[in-house]
Order: sequence, then structure tokens, then C-alpha cells
Amino acid sequence: MTTPGRLRAIFIKRMKRGPMDPKERAELVAGRGLVGNADQGRRRQVTLIEEERWADALAEIAEIPEVAELGAHLDPRTRRANLLISGFPLKGTRGRILTIGACRLRILGETRPCERMDEACRGLRKALDPDWRAGAFAEVLTGGEIALGDELAWEEAPAEPQLALFPEGSEPAGRAAPISRL
Repeated sequence: MTTPGRLRAIFIKRMKRGPMDPKERAELVAGRGLVGNADQGRRRQVTLIEEERWADALAEIAEIPEVAELGAHLDPRTRRANLLISGFPLKGTRGRILTIGACRLRILGETRPCERMDEACRGLRKALDPDWRAGAFAEVLTGGEIALGDELAWEEAPAEPQLALFPEGSEPAGRAAPISRL
């Protein structure tokens, strides 16, 4: 049995380039993002990073002698993502809908690391570059409260209706009728 993914940390950015404040709970607002966060209502309403991918980046930095000691102890807030998750891979999930409790987020794409990462620690930008290691960004579809430890899941896409040529023994005149979903 697979262990479900979990929400490990919540960070709110008070202002542009400001500190990332850790929270135990936060409110998501549809079409806006996190209440109190500086980035509201644009495409990047919420940013996410995987705990495991953060650890991979730190391991890569540990191989750079001049920053090895610093890199091994970098707080996940350094990445400047709003949500730290674990046990839930984000790579290749563009377009999928993530649920955190009753909240729904649509993953819009991969977050690309910026120069701020190297300001924090030389080599961090490069270490975060491959394969969605810097995380993903999302829009909030359904708001609500989130809290540390909340379970993560992917919402299943609705099945496409299938067409039947001869539903229940009768042939429709010139068109096919949809088969009811099971």
C-alpha cells in the first residue's frame, strides 16, 4: 500500500522579496491564492516544491567545496515556494488537479529557478534546474483551509463519453447515442 502524499510546510510571503513566514494553517482563495501572500491573482497563485527534490538539490550543492556546509543546512524557505509537500511527485503534472483537503489546485507548469537562488547559495539555481526540481506553480480552483499534515491526491479526470452504434437494440436516425457511465 502506498503512503499518501502530505503537506509538510506552508510559507506566506508578506511582500515582494520579503521573508517567507511559516504557518501551521492557511486559507486558499479561488482565483487569488493564499490569504496574506504578496502574490495574488496571477498565474502563479501558489508555488509548490517536493521535500524529496529539495533534498536532491542540497545533496548536489554538498559537492561544491566552498558552499558544502551552508548548502547542507539550507531551510526549504530558501526556495521561496508556498507549499512544501512530500511523497507526491510533481514532475510532468501540468494540467492535473491536486486536492489538499477540500481545496483544488490546477498545476499550470514547472517553476523555473531564478537568480534569487544563487543569491541565497551559490550553485542552488543550477541544482534546482533539472526535472521539475524547483517545483510547480498552480492556480486555486476551490478555496478553503489547509493545514500541516493534510493529505494530497490527484483528482481523476472525468471519463470521456463513449459512443454506441446501437444502444439497447435501437438504431438512432443518423447519430450515435452516448453510453451511460458505469
